[in-house]
Amino acid sequence: MKILFLTDNFPPESNAPATRTYEHCVEWVAEGAEVTVITCTPNYPKGQVFPGYKNKFWQSEKMDGIRVIRVWTYISPNRGMFRRILDYISFCIMGFMASLFVKTDVIVATSPQLFTAVGGCLASFFKRRPWILEIRDLWPESIKAVGAMEESKMLKMIDRIVLFLYRNADQVVVNTDSFKDRIFKCGVPRERIHVVKNGVHLHKYNLTEKSRPLLEKLGLKDKFIIGYIGTHGMAHNLDFILDCAAKVTNPNMHFLFVGDGAMKGRLLKKLKVLKLSNVTMLDAIPKEEVPEHISITDVALVQLKRTDTFKKVLPSKIFENAAMKKPILLGVEGEAQEVVESYGAGLTFEPENEADFLVKLESMYNDKAQYLNFQKGCINLAKAFDRRTLALKMYKVLAILVAVNDSRNEEVLSTR
Repeated sequence: MKILFLTDNFPPESNAPATRTYEHCVEWVAEGAEVTVITCTPNYPKGQVFPGYKNKFWQSEKMDGIRVIRVWTYISPNRGMFRRILDYISFCIMGFMASLFVKTDVIVATSPQLFTAVGGCLASFFKRRPWILEIRDLWPESIKAVGAMEESKMLKMIDRIVLFLYRNADQVVVNTDSFKDRIFKCGVPRERIHVVKNGVHLHKYNLTEKSRPLLEKLGLKDKFIIGYIGTHGMAHNLDFILDCAAKVTNPNMHFLFVGDGAMKGRLLKKLKVLKLSNVTMLDAIPKEEVPEHISITDVALVQLKRTDTFKKVLPSKIFENAAMKKPILLGVEGEAQEVVESYGAGLTFEPENEADFLVKLESMYNDKAQYLNFQKGCINLAKAFDRRTLALKMYKVLAILVAVNDSRNEEVLSTR
C-alpha cells in the first residue's frame, strides 16, 4: 500500500503533531507500506530554518524508511495571524503541487492547520484517490477559544471550509471521542469517523532514574520539580502558572519550563518582573532530549485555558509523562480529566483556579503513599495508549479504504 501524508509539522520539529505523524508512519513502514510525507522545511516554532536545511522549492530525504519531501513555504514565526495564514496557504499550494508527482493509493491530510487539509482534498480530487482527514484540533473553535480571532467574515468562511472538508473526506480520523461527537453533529455519518487517540512509544520513554548530570547542570539537585515541556502558546495559559509559582512558599518546590512558542517572550518578561527564584525556563530541545528532561521532574504539569472547547482535547503530554511514571497535575476539564482520573494517574485542578492548584500541588508533595499509587496508575495509562497499537488501528482504516476503492474501480472496469 502506498500512503501519501500531508503535514506541515514533521521531525526534526519536536511538537506533538510532528511526533504523532512520524511515529504513525514508522509503524506503517514496518507493516510494509510505502510512505511519502510532504511537509515544509523545519522551522517551528520560531520561524527559523533548522541547521542543515534550506527553504528550497523541493528537497527530498529518507527518514527511517519514510520518503520525506520538503517544499518551499512562506516561513513566519508562530505569531501574527496574517503572516501565519500566508504560511499556511503557501504550504497548501506547494504541498498540493508536490502531491501530483507522487504515486499513491491513499492520501492523508492532517489538521490543524486547516489549509493542509485543503491541500489533501485537492490532491484527492486531481489524483482520483481516496483521502482521509485527520483532525487533531477543532477549527475554528480553537481559534476563538484562545482569542486569536474575533467573530468575523473570515471566521465564518473558515467554518464553511471546515464543514465542506468534514463532509467530503472519504473517512475522518479524530483523536478524541468528543471530537467524534462534534463532527457527527456536523452531518458526517458515525461509520465514517474513527477515533485514534494520542499515545506514546513506550520504548522511547522508559528512563527509570533521574539524570544526575542534568540536575547538576541546572542546579536543581534535591528539588521537587514540577515540569512543563512543550509549546508555550496562547492555549496553554502559562501566565497562570507563573502567578501560582509566586505564591509557592515551599523552598523545595521548583518549576521547570522547557519549550518555545508565541507566548515565550511574554513569559520571560513576566518571570523577570516577578523575580521568581523557583522557576527555570529553558529553550526548546530536540525530541531525543525530551525523555532526559522528563526524567528529572517529579510532577508533569498539563494545563490549558479554561474554555468549553478544550474539554474535548486529550493532550499528548499526558502519555509521554505517564510512560515515565510522572504523576500528572492536570488543569484540563472534560475528556482529559476522565482519562487521568480513571487510571488514577494524578490529580486534577480547576483550570485557572489558583487556590485549587496550590492545594493539589501540596497534596502531590506531602502524600507519599498517594504519589506511589499515581505512579502505578501512570504505568497502566501508558500501556493502554501504546503508540504502536494506535498506529495499527489507523493503518487498518487506511487499508480498508484502499481495498474498497480498488473494488469499486474493478467494478467500473468490468462494466465497460
